[in-house]
Amino acid sequence: MTVRVRRVHEPPEPDDGVRVLVDRLWPRGVSKEAARVDEWPKALTPSTGLRRWYHSQEDAADAYEEFRLRYEAELAAPEAAELLRALRELAAKGPATLVTAARTPERSHASVLAGLLASDGEP
Repeated sequence: MTVRVRRVHEPPEPDDGVRVLVDRLWPRGVSKEAARVDEWPKALTPSTGLRRWYHSQEDAADAYEEFRLRYEAELAAPEAAELLRALRELAAKGPATLVTAARTPERSHASVLAGLLASDGEP
C-alpha cells in the first residue's frame, strides 16, 4: 500500500493516485480544479476543539505526541472509524495521496492518518 502526504498547494503529480483532502475546511487560495481532489471525508478530520488545542500548543515539545493520541481516540468513534476503514480499502487498491493545507504536514493529522493506513493499524 502506497500512502503519501502532500500539501494541497503543490501541483498534482501523475503518481498521486487517488487524492484525498483530509482537512475539514476547503483550503484558501486553491481552486477545486487545481486541487484535483477525488475524496473529501470531512468527518475523518480532527475536531475543531482538538485542532484549536494543537495550534495553541504547537511549540511544546510533546504537543504532537499528545495530539496524535487524542486524534487517534477521535478516530475510534463509529463514523470516523468507518471512514478510516473505507480509506484503507481505497488505498489498498493503488496509490493514495492525503492532501492538506497544513504548513508542516509531517506534524499534522495527515501524517497520523498516513501512519495508520500504512501500518494497517487501528486507532
